[in-house]
Amino acid sequence: MTHFALTIIGRDRPGIVAKVTEILYRLGCNIADSSCTILGGQFAMILILSHPKMQSNEEFGTSFAPLEADGLSVFLRKLQPGGESAAEIDGEICMISVYGSDKPGIVYPVAKILGDMQINITDLNTKLVGTPQRPVYVMMIEAVLPAGLEIEELSSALDRLKKDLQVDIAIRSITPVEL
Repeated sequence: MTHFALTIIGRDRPGIVAKVTEILYRLGCNIADSSCTILGGQFAMILILSHPKMQSNEEFGTSFAPLEADGLSVFLRKLQPGGESAAEIDGEICMISVYGSDKPGIVYPVAKILGDMQINITDLNTKLVGTPQRPVYVMMIEAVLPAGLEIEELSSALDRLKKDLQVDIAIRSITPVEL
């Protein structure tokens, strides 16, 4: 079966998910994986989907034209075989939260430490909360620690960063639950 990545972005408003999924349903597509969020005032969605018969982007024709007519940007890309399923990532899963006053230069130093320690970031979200007078930057990271790396070692490395960035950083282990 051929898999595709579908990306949609545009000014946020109610009903976008319903419109997109209606088109996919009518086409006979299966949504294998998806992520939707609001970035600023923009709605962003990426889906991994499959279709039992369609083998190329061209076969979708003008199916997404109604979305584009509504002001959404649509990008469809055929995936290479094997690009449709999640990679097996062994290791301890943890959640890292970062809170601090909003300023440039928070994401990179945290991501750099994680990368240097061979920690795989599986999800990263940032939001600005608080008031315009007192904005608070919030970053939530789901990550997988490589074998042999303990949370305490990561915590120690991030403690040094807390002082430099003047932010609060917390780490907690997440126990996976099988459904």
